[in-house]
Amino acid sequence: MFSNEVRTLWSLLRGQPAAPSHAARLQRFYAPQAGYYDRFRERLLSGRSELIAGLNLQDGERVLELGAGTGRNAEYYAALIPRLASVELVDLCPALLERARQRAARWPNVRVIEEDATEYQPAVRADCVYFSYSLTMIPDWSRAIDNALTALRPGGRLGVVDFYVADARPKTGLARHSRWTRTFWPWWFKHDGVHLSPRHLSYLRTHIKQSHLLEGMARIPYLPGLRVPYYLFIGTRA
Repeated sequence: MFSNEVRTLWSLLRGQPAAPSHAARLQRFYAPQAGYYDRFRERLLSGRSELIAGLNLQDGERVLELGAGTGRNAEYYAALIPRLASVELVDLCPALLERARQRAARWPNVRVIEEDATEYQPAVRADCVYFSYSLTMIPDWSRAIDNALTALRPGGRLGVVDFYVADARPKTGLARHSRWTRTFWPWWFKHDGVHLSPRHLSYLRTHIKQSHLLEGMARIPYLPGLRVPYYLFIGTRA
């Protein structure tokens, strides 16, 4: 409904509220939006279905999503979930996790877990770990990547799709962004606790063997003509 769109836009314009911890900030910001969180972001978050397709999930595998929010991404592989060994959806925000629990109730092999993405480790190493538009929201993002690699079995896949900006002097073959893009979008998203950086992709490319990389530009709802950079990265652990 349009009224829900207006509420979401108002929350984004007000920005992430102050709170004593990262978890508290997430809860205060997203609790009022939780009921209509997914609808608005369907048009904002590009590349999620392509990420899941690129991860090539197989029967019997163990899957871990760090920063899972409402669990929406699980719908992209819903038909496969009954044939997976397990799916673990990890997030810090209780309001969004409540939506994830409602969504996952039909799958007995899916666990919804309120934990920190920089710390949570599964009992058995995962075959696939992924972040979908969550890495930019994790203050200690490099620790989250390191933790994901620890959670991953040798030969397992790590996938990330997220907003970013390119290095001022990118390496050969990588996307180049204008100075305006590299300045405006980090400023715009920072207000809502989303921190765009060239360092995330660079860190991934130096810490795990890259098997696929897409750099694209996504549309922004209600901002015609503007495009925000995003990337889709898949790597394989040695």
